[in-house]
Amino acid sequence: MRTTTLGPDGPEVGVIGLGCMGMSFGYDLATPRDDETLISVIHQALDLGMTLLDTADVYGPFTNEELLGRALAGGHRDRAVLATKAGALTYDEQGNPVRGDNGRPDHIRRSLDDSLKRLGTDHVDLYYLHRVDPDVPVEESVGALAEAVAAGKARAIGLSEVTVEQIKRAQSVHPVTAVQSELSLWTRDWMREVLPYCQEQGIAFVPYSPLGKGFLTGRFASFEDLPQDDFRRGLARFQQDALRQNLALADKVKEIAEQIGATPAQVALAWVLAQGEYVVPIPGTKTPKYLLDNAGAADVELRAEDLAALDALPTPTGGRYY
Repeated sequence: MRTTTLGPDGPEVGVIGLGCMGMSFGYDLATPRDDETLISVIHQALDLGMTLLDTADVYGPFTNEELLGRALAGGHRDRAVLATKAGALTYDEQGNPVRGDNGRPDHIRRSLDDSLKRLGTDHVDLYYLHRVDPDVPVEESVGALAEAVAAGKARAIGLSEVTVEQIKRAQSVHPVTAVQSELSLWTRDWMREVLPYCQEQGIAFVPYSPLGKGFLTGRFASFEDLPQDDFRRGLARFQQDALRQNLALADKVKEIAEQIGATPAQVALAWVLAQGEYVVPIPGTKTPKYLLDNAGAADVELRAEDLAALDALPTPTGGRYY
């Protein structure tokens, strides 16, 4: 796979990474987890050049980092650019949420130490503030991230779901290497201000859910196609009436895919890759088949007319979450 860097001075990564959340959190939780297959998928991603691996303490909670730690044992750690996050939730020892967004410096310091143990490493390559805590100045939270870099526990810092103002305030404390937010053909909010600012500043932009939580692949024609115990069943865009209207977006992606000899997932990812330099999407999957499909997007060339047609797609029916 061709490579890029996380900003002009950041680490080299494949242009498409791997989001690991869905391996143990959020999607199709009724199906027993097959750790052997999941670890194989992670190894295959590294073999394909999808070197940016993304996780967080909240995924599980904790179990996603543990899974990734097992996958990277035995000499695989040096092949990966490893990213994790803290600050979205606070859990007790039994894994029950006890507090919402938590950007307190003491929590971030403790969370990183716990994450490093679960991941089986002495450092992460990228440590994100998962969400800005409204009760804690972002400068204080970023100060704790900066301490982690100074201590050698993190190589660089990132922010997730932030405004331009919050990025600027963070930058006053420490350079920001990456910003992670949802971006896809049906979620373009960040393209108005945040993505242009990141490009201006040389900050990598890491889109999560670049396939519209799987919808843009054309796999879901009705609400009943969603697996049981899957968090998408609670999302506005997947409710039957909204989903029926949103099928026009997936149909257009499929139409272009057929014209250029690609898959819908590859077209959706190629559009994300076309949004600028240092844009590194992290689609998730549990299967080798879809992993290969996603990786193949790095070689898909969209024509000018394809990009124009995709850019013209309407806003989906239903809010991003509610």
